[in-house]
Amino acid sequence: MSYENDLATNYTISDDYKTYTVQIRDDVKFTDNTPLDAEDVAFTYNEAKKTGASLDLSNMNNATAVNPTTVQFDLNKSDSTFLDKLAYIGIVPSDSYNNETYGSNPVGSGPYKFAQWDKGQQVILERNDNYYGDQPEFKKLTILFAKNEASFNAAKNKEVDVSAVPLAYAKENVDGYTMYLMDSIDVRGISLPTKMNTGEKNPDGGDVGNNVTGDIAIRKALNYGIDRTSLCEGALNGIGYPNYDGIAHQLPWANNATAIEDGDIAKANETLEKAGWVDSDGDGIREKNGTKASFELYYSSDAPERQAIAVSVSEQAKEMGIEVKAIGSNWDEMDGIKNSQAIVWGFGSTDPSTIWSEYHSSQAGVGYNNPSYVNNSVVDQHIDNAFKQSRESSYSEWSNAVWDGSHGISPQGDASWLWIGEIKYGYFVDDSLDISNDTALLQPHGGDIFGNIYDWKRVSSIEK
Repeated sequence: MSYENDLATNYTISDDYKTYTVQIRDDVKFTDNTPLDAEDVAFTYNEAKKTGASLDLSNMNNATAVNPTTVQFDLNKSDSTFLDKLAYIGIVPSDSYNNETYGSNPVGSGPYKFAQWDKGQQVILERNDNYYGDQPEFKKLTILFAKNEASFNAAKNKEVDVSAVPLAYAKENVDGYTMYLMDSIDVRGISLPTKMNTGEKNPDGGDVGNNVTGDIAIRKALNYGIDRTSLCEGALNGIGYPNYDGIAHQLPWANNATAIEDGDIAKANETLEKAGWVDSDGDGIREKNGTKASFELYYSSDAPERQAIAVSVSEQAKEMGIEVKAIGSNWDEMDGIKNSQAIVWGFGSTDPSTIWSEYHSSQAGVGYNNPSYVNNSVVDQHIDNAFKQSRESSYSEWSNAVWDGSHGISPQGDASWLWIGEIKYGYFVDDSLDISNDTALLQPHGGDIFGNIYDWKRVSSIEK
């Protein structure tokens, strides 16, 4: 996998992967008509590190503008994935940026500029005629904040050109629209806390550990017994692929060796019996030393496919004598219990260092990182080695962190996650619109249908 230059014109990387030097274009203006230069790039990254933005920049010491078209990034440790961070953040103007107000009145340098925001309803973007790249055909984009059934109804009522819908609606027929199912690198899985609850707290004061999932026999049994193919057919509406390693199959560090013969209830039951989990009172739920094989599984209640996954896992787990209580929630609540309760998650990135955030012991309990509290020195070593190698040669180390034949987080190893499947993204598209499906990007976590907006065309008149 590789990146194409956009704002950047060239870059060099030091042999130790601690210094990245990037040359940028000299003809770019922000949407407020001020010039964009290396000072703005350096400011953006330094500010992102200072404010603790969604991107982890703890490896970066600082960014420095060497001259108006050159910026240098100095790191405190080797990081062959830092190029991925340079493709993630949009550059902001250093002279006018205000962290308190930028979100409601953003200034950028892309093909569209902010025009209007009606909170909770819509945002309107207008074409940026000063954009340095290819100009899209459409002068204005109106993005409605509609989800799930409301988004589906917007298509049925012919109120929109494009409607993103949950997979539950993807096989519906809507007159005048075509359903586009786009492959993604987005994977759904369930974190299974690996520690026992001994009173330990995470850095935010939340509980750590679960006395059911903290037993590896429970985690392995679920990985053996859950039928992922059946789950993909049901919970994902037959639109997706089983997954065992949390890495989409299109990515070069995916680990095919993690695939197991799942749906094996006999093996799951044998694993539990050997570990001392038995149903001694005949209520259908195993117990061990007075502890019932019962735990809670939380999911975001506004995500239908996560609810379907949680409910399906709950039903299948009954065959193993494990009670899984599916509970709809929100991220404010789940933030406080993420290290003590099982949660349905979604992950997907072209940046392999997400494996570090998901599994490295140093990240246990840090924000949303490593929710299962994985602590495996062999996994850590594979990850540490990967950062010191070229991107291409590091793929095997990232893959080995998941399973190297003896150690890893996979079903054969610590089974610290119950990975379920890779999803697709479904969009109803008005037949008058050509979204150039041939040039559509592989969808990231959260989706990004606008990635090829330059290629969109209106192919016939419409009546709405």
